Parts: sequence; structure tokens; C-alpha cells
Amino acid sequence: MIYQPNIDLSTITAIDVHTHVEADDHQHTSLDRELLDASAGYFRAPVPRTPTVDDLAAYYRERNMAAVIFTVDARTALGGHPPVSSEMIAEKAAEHNDVLIPFGSVDPHNVAEAIARIQDLAINYGVRGMKFHPSLQGFDPSERKYYPIYEACAQHGLVALFHTGQTGIGAGLPGGRGIKLRYSDPMLLDDVAADMPELTMIFAHPSVPWADASISIATHKANVYIDLSGWSPKYFPPQLTRAIGSMLKTKTLFGSDFPLITPERWINDFERLGIKEEAVPLIMKDNAVRVLGL
Repeated sequence: MIYQPNIDLSTITAIDVHTHVEADDHQHTSLDRELLDASAGYFRAPVPRTPTVDDLAAYYRERNMAAVIFTVDARTALGGHPPVSSEMIAEKAAEHNDVLIPFGSVDPHNVAEAIARIQDLAINYGVRGMKFHPSLQGFDPSERKYYPIYEACAQHGLVALFHTGQTGIGAGLPGGRGIKLRYSDPMLLDDVAADMPELTMIFAHPSVPWADASISIATHKANVYIDLSGWSPKYFPPQLTRAIGSMLKTKTLFGSDFPLITPERWINDFERLGIKEEAVPLIMKDNAVRVLGL
């Protein structure tokens, strides 16, 4: 079954563009136990750490929201630990197409295989984007050898969603389990955005400690957007809070990072920021409708 969205945009209240499928129906998890436990301890989320696609569908349907769902394929960087299947995610999302929007993920270290999988996921499964996590996947996204992967995304009209900034994965472990934060500096993605204006890119998270860089790039590059996931809004850098209510009000997207942060917590804290009233519906839903082609 090829995914096709069937979301009633007139009735949903928000689109959460950043949620994680952390387990399949056989309880295989996207991360090993040490990394799962470290990230759970870092975020201290009040919900189970390993939701399935069915769990996400039920959760967001109950809240009258839609959600972008994905996993991260970091099998090379994680020593061969296989990810949750992007094909399975897309197939299950097709069963819940009233609330879910599937993205795929590929291991960037085998470029030819990644390109072939992007084509397959786009044509035969209907994914709407691809998720990249440079720190977890262990690659410098500005290196030219990865450009054919991005070109494949653009060719098939897929949004490229990149983790930026600090990560809770590996937090508190010796050496952060070898995960290098510098790969998630958004300035590495400025090259990609400049060289590939046809590629729609979302920079995930407030990009701490590089928030100014993300704000600058999103202001400068028409093809770059920012999602606001992974941090409670009460901890947003003040310059980001100012920007999303003004010059970036059409370039920012609601995202929670569920299950690490719940949408209820995020929205409750967001409502206290005093964002200009006209910007709120854009951030919560309308920008995502446009970026995702809904």
C-alpha cells in the first residue's frame, strides 16, 4: 500500500513535524538500550520511550493532531545495529493516513544504496521526506560525496529534515558514546542549501548552541525552515523567540520530539511566550501544510 495523505486539514488543530518511531511490532528498537536509557534520563519524558506507529496514531488522533513520523538509520555509526524499518513505517502510516505522515531514513555511508532506497521509498511507499541526524549517523553533511543523496531527495520532491545542535542521545555517557556534536552545526548545511536551492530543508530543533546560525540561514535561504522540537519553548534562546514571531513566522514549524517531549508540555510552554497572535496558526499548522505539500 502506497501512502497517500487523507488528513482533514479543516479539523486538525496542529501538525507536529517531529516525532519518533522507536520500536516495531516485534519490539526491535531504533537505538540500543544504553542510548535509549541515556536519552530517557536526559529528557525525563512522562510517556513510554519506545512508541510504535500504532501508538503514535492513537496518541495524535486522540489529540486531534497530525504528525510526521520517522526513525533514524544509523546502522554504520552504531556498529551494525539495524534501524526500525522505514518501509514498515510507511506501510503502517498508510493505515493511519488521517493523522500520520511518513518520512524515511537511509544510512548515508553507502551512498549508492542510500540513493536506491530513497527512490524506492518515494515511489513505492510514498514517503514525504527523509530524516538525517549527522551526529548520530556520524557524517559531515557538507561533504560533497553526500550531495547525490540530497539530489535524490530533491528529484523526488522529498523534504530533507536535518537534526541540528545538541542531542540528548548519548548525553551523560563517557565521551557521549562517541557522538560528535560538531556534525550538527547548521553552518555545515548552509553550503547544501546554497548549492541546492531546489531542495526543501528543515533544520530540526533550536540548534543550541548555534541558534543564531539557524536563524541567519533560514532568513537568508528561501528553501530552509526551522522546526522547534526537542526543547521546551520556555528554554528557547531569546533571539529565536523574537524571530519566530516576526521575520521567521512563515519559516518555523511546530515539532515536539515526541516521545521525548509531549505536545501538551510543548504547547503549554509555547502559549506563555507571548508570540504575536497572527504567527501562532502559521507555526502550529499552516506552514507545515505548505512545506509538506498537503
